[in-house]
Amino acid sequence: MRKIFKAKNFSFPLGEKTYIMGILNVTPDSFSDGGKWLDIGAAVGHAVQMQNDGADIIDIGAQSTRPGYTRIPAEDEEKRLLPFLQAVRESVSIPVSVDTFYPSVAKKALLFGADIINDVTGYADEEMYRISSESGCGCIIMHDKADGIKDFFKSVLEKCDSFGIERERVCLDPGIGFGKTHNANLEILRKCGKYRVDECALLIGASRKRVVGAPCGDPPFEQRLAGTIAAHVLAISAGADIIRVHDVAEAVQSARVADAIVRGYDGSDYY
Repeated sequence: MRKIFKAKNFSFPLGEKTYIMGILNVTPDSFSDGGKWLDIGAAVGHAVQMQNDGADIIDIGAQSTRPGYTRIPAEDEEKRLLPFLQAVRESVSIPVSVDTFYPSVAKKALLFGADIINDVTGYADEEMYRISSESGCGCIIMHDKADGIKDFFKSVLEKCDSFGIERERVCLDPGIGFGKTHNANLEILRKCGKYRVDECALLIGASRKRVVGAPCGDPPFEQRLAGTIAAHVLAISAGADIIRVHDVAEAVQSARVADAIVRGYDGSDYY
């Protein structure tokens, strides 16, 4: 049976091609693009452009999780997020993911049309499992600790089973840049396939992060595109199914070439 990642009415067959998740931060303080998309019209325009550039998923975040971030309350995150989510959902035809660790925000976002919940705390609040189970959404569950990635993923899947969340709805993220050393981040990029559990989808997000900047002398975030492409192409060769990126057009082109080389994919449905 062919493995897939499902998110409500959307399905992504795994192993054939790499899927591109485009980042849309509607925050004033995200690490590389904070404040850039605070206008709803500009944010929607950017989401549409990412879809036109070949994004498979749009991931909206209304709270920065940069190193050293300060949490804003759930009420404030919800108030900031929902107008953007509603406008983007009405403007694109691809799945929309919401980056949140608050169950109350996730629940409201799903009612407003979100297809995926992307939780950087790894569903630390058990209520997130219950909400996800009831909605049929895709679940991106990230490891945000210093060690034990595969053991953590196994425990997460057991918890998903207990809440009736089908494993084809789960995408696992090793969490580059979250609670890990530079060498640990490099190891994830080098061998991310070894963290796969039960053939669930695997997401890698290194876009513009410190793991990319450090070997290059820490250039400004907007000058880390080439390094980001290098990191993600190597992750694709190691088994990543989804890459989360700021620069969609360039990511799509590099992933197409990587897929042709690594997976023998002819790109027939790209055109």
